[in-house]
Amino acid sequence: MFDVNEVASLLCEKSGKALRFMVGIAGPPGAGKSTVSAALRDVLIAKGETAIVVPMDGFHFDDTVLNKRGHRPRKGAPFTFDVYGFEVLLKRIKAREPDIAIPVFDRTMELSRAAADIVTNEAKFILVEGNYLLLQTEPWDRLKPLFDFTLFINVAEAELERRLMSRIVAHGHDEAYAKNWIASNDMLNIREVQAKSVVADLVI
Repeated sequence: MFDVNEVASLLCEKSGKALRFMVGIAGPPGAGKSTVSAALRDVLIAKGETAIVVPMDGFHFDDTVLNKRGHRPRKGAPFTFDVYGFEVLLKRIKAREPDIAIPVFDRTMELSRAAADIVTNEAKFILVEGNYLLLQTEPWDRLKPLFDFTLFINVAEAELERRLMSRIVAHGHDEAYAKNWIASNDMLNIREVQAKSVVADLVI
């Protein structure tokens, strides 16, 4: 059972007196990465630490780009993200540059909002969350060395499918659309994450 307080305490212990501590929180679509990251941030802040969530999803290619490339039906797959831009951002954050603007993906609009949040110089814990942070395939394998600690959220496929179905229907689609999208896209991404991610420091 995941205990957010225990994990937050572990991060505090591991980080010691570091001014910046990069945490990679990975897992398949529907695993709860955003929920876990937000909970960890809140507990760390309650402990008197400074923390911010940096989502990988802000680096989705826009639908205009995906349509031009014929990749719209596979939105969310590894090749539909600007991984090189994401890598540059993480390096800037790790170097503690001041006031770094980060993009955030808005699911209600299905697009990224540029400069939607700011990582300040003072933030100690950087909670980076995304599906492919631990992939061992190029070019995603360039990300793992940027993290001081990694966490993987492991959830059974049946539960992932249930959660994704609820999410898609909640966004206004019918169940037939949701089932097709999960089978033709999300499940492919889920299995890629499960099969090709390196072992994290902590699996929950």
